[in-house]
Amino acid sequence: MSPKASSENGIEGDDEREDQSQDSEEDEDEDEQEEGDEVEEDEPRLKYQRMGGSVPLLLSSDAASCIAVAERMIALGTHDGAVHILDFLGNQVKEFPAHTATVNDLSFDLEGEYIGSCSDDGSVVINGLFTDERMKFEYHRPMKAISIDPDYGRKSSRRFVAGGLAGHLYLNTKKWIGYRDQVLHSGEGPVHAVKWRRSLIAWANDAGVKVYDTANDQRITYIERPRGSPRPELLLPHLVWQDDTFLVIGWGTSVKIASIKTDQNNDTNGTHRHITMSSMNQVDIVASFQTSYYISGIAPFGDSLVVLAYIPGEEDGEKEFSSSIPSRQGNAQRPEVRVVTWNNDELATDALPVHGFEHYKAKDYSLAHAPFSGSSYAGGQWTAGDEPLYYIVSPKDVVIAKPRDAEDHISWLLQHGWHEKALAAVEAGQGRSELLDEVGSRYLDHLIVERKYAEAASLCPKLLRGSASAWERWVFHFAHLRQLPVLVPYIPTENPRLRDTAYEVALVALATSPSFHKDLLFTVKSWPPVIYSTLPVISAVEPQLNTSFVTDALKEALAELYVIDVQYEKAFALYADLMKPDLFDFIEKHNLHDATREKVVQLLMIDCKRAVPLLIQHRDLITPSEVVSQLLDSTSSSDSRYFLHLYLLSLFETNPHAGRDFHDMQVELYADYDPKMLLPFLRSSQHYTLEKAYEICVRRDLLREQVFILGRMGNSKQALAVIINRLGDIEEAIEFVSTQQDDELWEELIRQCLHKPEMVGVLLEHTVGNLDPLYIVNIVPNGLEIPRLRDRLVKIITDYRTETSLRHGCNDILKADCVNLLIKYYKEARRAICLNNEDAEARVKRDDNRASQFSERGLSMKTMEVKSKTRAGGRCCVCFDPFSIQNVSVIVFFCCHAYHLTCLEDSTHSVNGEGPAPSRDSVSYYGYENGDAEDDDEDENEGTSSGVPRMRCILCTTAAG
Repeated sequence: MSPKASSENGIEGDDEREDQSQDSEEDEDEDEQEEGDEVEEDEPRLKYQRMGGSVPLLLSSDAASCIAVAERMIALGTHDGAVHILDFLGNQVKEFPAHTATVNDLSFDLEGEYIGSCSDDGSVVINGLFTDERMKFEYHRPMKAISIDPDYGRKSSRRFVAGGLAGHLYLNTKKWIGYRDQVLHSGEGPVHAVKWRRSLIAWANDAGVKVYDTANDQRITYIERPRGSPRPELLLPHLVWQDDTFLVIGWGTSVKIASIKTDQNNDTNGTHRHITMSSMNQVDIVASFQTSYYISGIAPFGDSLVVLAYIPGEEDGEKEFSSSIPSRQGNAQRPEVRVVTWNNDELATDALPVHGFEHYKAKDYSLAHAPFSGSSYAGGQWTAGDEPLYYIVSPKDVVIAKPRDAEDHISWLLQHGWHEKALAAVEAGQGRSELLDEVGSRYLDHLIVERKYAEAASLCPKLLRGSASAWERWVFHFAHLRQLPVLVPYIPTENPRLRDTAYEVALVALATSPSFHKDLLFTVKSWPPVIYSTLPVISAVEPQLNTSFVTDALKEALAELYVIDVQYEKAFALYADLMKPDLFDFIEKHNLHDATREKVVQLLMIDCKRAVPLLIQHRDLITPSEVVSQLLDSTSSSDSRYFLHLYLLSLFETNPHAGRDFHDMQVELYADYDPKMLLPFLRSSQHYTLEKAYEICVRRDLLREQVFILGRMGNSKQALAVIINRLGDIEEAIEFVSTQQDDELWEELIRQCLHKPEMVGVLLEHTVGNLDPLYIVNIVPNGLEIPRLRDRLVKIITDYRTETSLRHGCNDILKADCVNLLIKYYKEARRAICLNNEDAEARVKRDDNRASQFSERGLSMKTMEVKSKTRAGGRCCVCFDPFSIQNVSVIVFFCCHAYHLTCLEDSTHSVNGEGPAPSRDSVSYYGYENGDAEDDDEDENEGTSSGVPRMRCILCTTAAG
């Protein structure tokens, strides 16, 4: 089985999931192609949820008709005429059975303390939410729209505005004597919608939209109804104040945004000043566009709009709205929430899964939004807690929509497989920090499914960070997928540090494939040894050394593991096989000289200059025979013979006799690699076979070596013939004959040179001192022309005279040296040494101090010789008594004769015929004093100035003379 190749996405062909069938793979390819053909989906701007709490129960027996939203609560009107007050979770807080027919519209004041409602029963009801206050007003015609004063709870006027099918727009105000209605407008058909913002009241009837300013008590603008729009009672107009300036109008398929600027011209005391309309108000249509759908609701969305869109069916026009009764055919489409700009650029479109949407018409839906501060909107995001909420109402559903936050954005990216974008969003600080773990895990899972293992591994440090448990989980997961080698470079060794098992599994995974052996080596060198146990890794790697997949990187990695495990000898064996240059330092560091026994060839191949001294130094551990045997048996290197030559050469220089068994071999090695050094070796060695050496020299045509060997073999004539006939060097022939000291050889030399005039001339020049030139001249054949014969004869005579002169000079020098030595001997022989019981140390010290007067070496040796003789049981030459008697002085001469002092004195005086012997105190008067010799230039007079004679050895003629 061949090793699997690695790619940028991991180890190819090594995933457990590769066992899928071909059909499944083809299906996946088709699905991917279809997905690629689809248009990229835009991310929604809103997220949705159905309102829970009490709403499902309420709508199970009733149907919703309208909704209003305050800052703290929600009001929901139904077709049964009830008004339900809900919290934002849909839980019912209060219920007002305000009407007996469908509730058409609801309105909160700005503080959210009062709720107003109107109904088809012709009544308008105002209920206090925190009090029992309740007002009901009867108008006897269906009322379609209501809006109470934003400051209803703070002003005593208690105003509200309402309108309906009667076509009158009533402004109801509390007076001193009760409530009074003021008709602001009438005569242009039913009032379908009304909205109150600060002092401005906007309403819509069949003719269009009008705005009334309560502060000036005047109508300030008129916006015509869009042409071609359905009748208002079938497709209601929708009004919403975006802020104090902008009024948004959605009617049929038309959207208009009007900018209304007012001037509140009030005196400081609150009285109103009358000014012209043109100076008070200015109305501009800042945006206007047509849609391809019917508008069922509209609301601001920051600097954009949220539109509740009703998609028309196949039959458009009036037929679509011919009946207010829900269709039983069920061909309506889902309502959509669209986010558009003021230029009608769609930013997002969402279809709502409303219950029973198939049977609903456009006017069955409504849209309301919670008040929000537009200033908090920036770059498509709202401040936390200030996001707008949108409520989409259908007869049986209330759906809440709100802007998607960063976490929603990230979740959407993950759902659509854009994990990289999701990760970037999390890293940019969007969403909770805990999301990084979730996004990271899902991103890694996605990459694993896509088989992008290398990319997944590279992201692990960023996604897993300091979680040891997460790292371990993914390490074992990659190992299960057989993709762990791609993760190994990213596994942390500290912060966090994983369990030993994780690191061991990683190293073993790297060892399984030759393509990752270099990574294994790098990892072993870079990882701290303390984080894992080497034994399991070594046990897994060692069996691979015997396979065909073994690589140098694997061997080196195993050697590193051996070093960590203190198995230096095994590591050395692998390093030697790998030819590591620093092997010698490794040997010295760990004292592995004994381990080098089996790796001689490898050491020499790595660095022979260091290997040879190492082998020579430790030849007691690695004998020369072992080294030679390994080198001879080596087939891995063509330089093994050269290495053998270097080793034997160094061995011979260190100890000429250590490798004597290999000198025959060494002769041939010298002849092959260093012929110039062969002759010195032949002269120095006595352990080679002459015959073998001669054969080698003959094969290599080494002439001078042949001459030397022939001379050593005793075949001098053949050696001489080689010099003369092959070398042609007569001077070397003369030198060779001179060293042999054989007269016959001279005759042979002369005989072979007689017919060669040039050689005869040279022979004449160099025979002075060795052979008589006249002898050569006499035997030279007559008529032989010798080049430069005259000059050579002159040189012979001159050399002869010079030699004669040198001999005479040498004889003269020799004679003079003999005379001087005899005189010196004579003077030394006249002296004597006195031996007595004086302290030896003091005598030695005194002798040393005065030794400079004499020849130190000669005198010391003679003194020691005399002492040995006298102390060895010697006898006096006069009385023949032994010298072992105590307290007796002994006189010893350099002629090796010894006497008792008294015997010598008596004999000396008796011979000379003189008087009694002198006293002991005058011993120094004679020529000795405890061995102290006199100067060498002492005159030869026999006596001193006092006339006392010198003491002499009486047995020696020199002393007698």
